[in-house]
Amino acid sequence: MNDILQITLVGLGAGVIGTGSGAVIALFVKNPSKSLLGFILGFAGGIMLAIVLTDLLPEAVEAGSFLIAFTGLIIGTLFILFIDLKIPHFHLFETTEELARYIRAGTILGLGIAMHNLPEGIAIGASYVASPALGFTLAVTIALHNVPEGLAMACPLCAGGMRLRWILFYTAMAGLPMGLGAFAGAIIGAISPLILSLALGFAGGAMLYIIFGELIPGAQKSGNGLAGTFGAVFGTIAGILLLSVI
Repeated sequence: MNDILQITLVGLGAGVIGTGSGAVIALFVKNPSKSLLGFILGFAGGIMLAIVLTDLLPEAVEAGSFLIAFTGLIIGTLFILFIDLKIPHFHLFETTEELARYIRAGTILGLGIAMHNLPEGIAIGASYVASPALGFTLAVTIALHNVPEGLAMACPLCAGGMRLRWILFYTAMAGLPMGLGAFAGAIIGAISPLILSLALGFAGGAMLYIIFGELIPGAQKSGNGLAGTFGAVFGTIAGILLLSVI
């Protein structure tokens, strides 16, 4: 029970601190460089890709079998696709032409971020059951990925004149479902090795969709020049090095 509580708190911290940090940046840096945002998105995507390919999916196969892990991967990918179709995720700075509705834009972004944080939390929880080091590394990476999400949510709220304490509160709360997801992932992953294999495969599929459907395209679109590309390259290298020492 203590392990599940710890995993839940780590997932909660990754969500709340990640999006909350983005809001803090928005409060102090009114117009952050698009190159910087592109690099951060690319860097987060690169680290996440390294984790998925070198640790998460191999752990899934080892826990069960290739077929079960692959089945989980397909389910995870389709699940995130379904969420994207039903609740479209944000695209960084794409709404700047509609800034007359700042608060509404920020609220919609927050709902999308919150819904996408749930399966990311499941990935953290299932990964922690397989390996605490893997789970913690994934949590840190997802928290980094959540920084530009919190920034994107906070910017229109700031422009709309919302009080600073409420901006911080609402952006932090967008990360709350990640704690719930981590709890669910820990419970599901602890049932049996086969269920753990399926859950890890699910996490891998969800992460791959987020990497190639959101982070990498977002890095290329937000960044000027090669910022997103270099971010992804350095992130992948950093992920491999990080996994080799833990």
